[in-house]
Amino acid sequence: MAEGTEKAGGGLIPSLTTISQNSFALRSSRAFQERHSRALETELSNGYSAERPARRAIEGRTVTHPAYPAARAAALRVRPHYDQHLAKRRVDDKGIIGLLPDVETIEAIIDVAFWASLRREETYTPRVSLAFVGPTQIHMPLVFERPVPFESQALTRLGPAVERPGIHLCLSRQNGDLCIWGATRSLPQSCFVLEVVAPGLLVIKYSRGDDSSKFVNVAVLQGDEIKVIDQNAATAPDHPELLTSLLGLQTEVNTPDSVNVLIQLAVSMRAHGRGGSLLVVPAASEVWKESVLQPIAYSVAPAFCALVDLMREDPGERLRRRWQEALRRVVDAIAGLTAVDGATIISNKHELLAFGAKIIRRAGWDQVGRVIVTEPIEGTAPVIAGPEQLGGTRHLSAAQFAHDQRDAIALVASQDGRFTVLGWSPCENIVYANRIETLLL
Repeated sequence: MAEGTEKAGGGLIPSLTTISQNSFALRSSRAFQERHSRALETELSNGYSAERPARRAIEGRTVTHPAYPAARAAALRVRPHYDQHLAKRRVDDKGIIGLLPDVETIEAIIDVAFWASLRREETYTPRVSLAFVGPTQIHMPLVFERPVPFESQALTRLGPAVERPGIHLCLSRQNGDLCIWGATRSLPQSCFVLEVVAPGLLVIKYSRGDDSSKFVNVAVLQGDEIKVIDQNAATAPDHPELLTSLLGLQTEVNTPDSVNVLIQLAVSMRAHGRGGSLLVVPAASEVWKESVLQPIAYSVAPAFCALVDLMREDPGERLRRRWQEALRRVVDAIAGLTAVDGATIISNKHELLAFGAKIIRRAGWDQVGRVIVTEPIEGTAPVIAGPEQLGGTRHLSAAQFAHDQRDAIALVASQDGRFTVLGWSPCENIVYANRIETLLL
């Protein structure tokens, strides 16, 4: 399957033919991170500032090169996406121009954030969200009396203060230099955001509105790989609504309730790191039981309806922090069940029906033979592959379930961070496997 990635030097990575080669490659990324961590420590011990161009002697010659070459390549690819997005906004939007950093600024933010991600502060790696925004563009910001120079060491020190979800360090240029002037929980629509997720792993995104939890991912950088999200990847008429929403194709800030809950479940499933499967089946139907070994180890009777009750609240109540915290707790509780061996099953009305379920081939149905694998990354194309190439038994059983239960979908999280949404395509008459981990970071 094609990776759709670009090396820092500008060459394209060859297309890959198997899903295993197309994985998020955490093992190789760890090697990359360790290699660069050692290089960084050596440079710092020699008095080198990682955020600035380095001069080194190689075979008797002194050369100059950027500290993190992928920063420039990523900035050049990302900036046009922001131009296109902002062009859709109303011309009279106040402060819209100030929200868009130029290529040099994007490059500088990426470069500093990358090196900060490889540092340690009392054994902790920083997880920081950076927003390019001015103090006058947001409501009630926390403003420092003295702006902090934008350097990797400063980010490492400030990291513990802002690693809770929804808090962002704010950047702007003052007297020509980038500096950290404060922090905020609310961001204007279309604000440029870069998040340090893990060592060597950065996500570039923009905010969808005042609710800081709503973002649209633009690109993912891992080491020297640049994955730019293809915003047109879900144009097929039979793609699951979940995928369309994750891609940010909906212009409205608020996504449909059912899709919003599935997105939160997907993020929470991936976060627990144990891997798991979630099957979403039609309400008021028991046909799905033909694809599950009976009796189910942990069947729920009556169905657990905490999510149902929360989603019945009126729209005004849902804006309250109390309701949002309650929803998050229930989502995490259900997503936690997916860590148990077997699949967790919910209805499309948010009822929890069972967990620990063993998927079997439906009587009288053929074994799934082929699937179409897609990834919403620029430069990739759908690939027809055998279901065994998706991963282990969890992916194989989910593909069989999507093949046999064509009005259901399966969400599968791997321990290595991969996340796949599987569903039946009536147009292509085949199971689609949509790799979406880049959208959940």
